[in-house]
Amino acid sequence: MALEVEHKFLLANEDWRHEIEHSETFRQGYLSSQPTSSIRVRICEQRAWLNIKSATIGTHRLEYEYEIPLADAQEILSNLCNKPLIEKTRHYVQHGPDLWEIDEFEGANQGLIVAEIELDAIGQSFAKPAWLGAEVTDDLRYYNNNLAHHPYSEWRGN
Repeated sequence: MALEVEHKFLLANEDWRHEIEHSETFRQGYLSSQPTSSIRVRICEQRAWLNIKSATIGTHRLEYEYEIPLADAQEILSNLCNKPLIEKTRHYVQHGPDLWEIDEFEGANQGLIVAEIELDAIGQSFAKPAWLGAEVTDDLRYYNNNLAHHPYSEWRGN
């Protein structure tokens, strides 16, 4: 079983930018979002994946990911995925023993920045850097499949 254990946070300030080790650009789209799961295609640089994820709210959920040909992914994103696509730059920040992934969204979700940490086990402890803001793990609005249907640019008061 493929279990993803993840926490999501907003950012309190820009101090994390001084700790970026490297960054990658992602484009992803959703083929299906059901009450039980989502199916997406993702391109990062010159590689692509098909991803199936349970629609569980909280810190852990099932996730299955399979590499697919880049040309197939480009065609699927263009012709089959719901719009808008999710476009983001992922910044990797090592803070102590933990690797943080900070997603800076573009396009319809421009202005949104979310930090995520993936853990090895449910309940595993981790240090919270000073640049972390409020935890939004349980807030559905911040899940990528919801951002594809209800982009950040459409939220009131953002």
